[in-house]
Amino acid sequence: MIDTGAQRGPELAYLVAVDTDNEENIWSIEDSLSELGALARTAGAQVVGTMVQRLAHPDALTYVGKGRAQELSDLEKTLGFELVIFDDELTPVQQKTLENMLNARVVDRTALILDIFAQHARTREGRLQVELAQLEYRLPRLLGRGTELSRQAGGSRGTAAGAGGAIGVRGPGETKLEIDRRRIRGRISELREDIEEVRLQRLIHRQQRVAQAIPIVAVVGYTNAGKSTLFNTLTSADVLAENKLFATLDPVTRHLILPGNQEVLLTDTVGFIQKLPTRLIAAFRATLEEVIEADILLEVVDISHENAIEQSETVNDVLKELHAADKPRVTALNKIDLVGDPDDIDSSLYPNAVAVSALRGTGLEALGEMIGTVLAASMRSVQVVIPFNKGELVELFHRRGHVEREEHQADGTLLTGRIPRSLNGYYAPYSTNQV
Repeated sequence: MIDTGAQRGPELAYLVAVDTDNEENIWSIEDSLSELGALARTAGAQVVGTMVQRLAHPDALTYVGKGRAQELSDLEKTLGFELVIFDDELTPVQQKTLENMLNARVVDRTALILDIFAQHARTREGRLQVELAQLEYRLPRLLGRGTELSRQAGGSRGTAAGAGGAIGVRGPGETKLEIDRRRIRGRISELREDIEEVRLQRLIHRQQRVAQAIPIVAVVGYTNAGKSTLFNTLTSADVLAENKLFATLDPVTRHLILPGNQEVLLTDTVGFIQKLPTRLIAAFRATLEEVIEADILLEVVDISHENAIEQSETVNDVLKELHAADKPRVTALNKIDLVGDPDDIDSSLYPNAVAVSALRGTGLEALGEMIGTVLAASMRSVQVVIPFNKGELVELFHRRGHVEREEHQADGTLLTGRIPRSLNGYYAPYSTNQV
């Protein structure tokens, strides 16, 4: 929550966007602004109005053009808003020009997302990644603005990420905003080193999982699609699940037993969103490596959302940036209980789709079966005869692989099916070489 003070309500915010009619943009300007409003409310603001300016491209100095920027200044006097939030990332020049013209703080979409990240980071890893992303964002904007930004932070010395303050400046705290650029770069280097340690720790954990040959299923999807609710329902976990954007920031991993008694590790991850800058993806690389290293992806789509297709395409774009778009995928068409006629849904638009309601627990067995089927298709086909004194390998095959045929023969147990490639060394000595 933002620091509103004893008698103060939420910050009043005005939203601004430029409509460039870019054919490559799959989102309409209205939908993009609607999402920006949801982000603003998640951060703790109250939206009091919106402005859309049609331009071939954003103005280099004022984003919306000098005339519209002056109109914003006049509106501030009338409506009394304290915050102007722009739907695209502003350049340092644009931000400085607008701040000189407006009697209100200027925040862009990137800063707003970072602010929400700062509120929701719970672990040391999450806080490190948030601080790194914030400082890298602010560094080119700090020239001549350190004292000003410190005042905006609310005078809270050493404020921790998410502990309060004004939207867009919450996070590192006053002392970090007053230091010079050289020390900021030094802090960025320290954070990168700390995050690299976290990344190496995650690597060790993943290597242990590989050694155990437990398939990893990463839950991905657009923010607020219901990933955490589905994760909790499938694994009986207690991950925070709220009707807010980016309610989950820190990844959580739990065991899941699929139909057929196959064991997998399910990992909940941070939600994706449109216009997510590449450097934010880079800052959260240690977390997103859970997606990169997964055996298959479980994409959760809010099928009741009017922009479900656009959201799924945005998820796919982010996965392409992570070089993970080609991984085997299962799609959970979530919130099916909110759809008027489920027969109207074109599930062919989504790979290996299963309609579910995470909240009501419907469709989950079919989803588990689909995960098992897709996982089996990504494994190596084998046929082996396991000696009776190696019963643990039969049990391992059942838990980690997919058994298609099992027979007890004179010299052992015949198993035909698929196993993770990492288990090949265990079963190669018993192969019949018939698959």
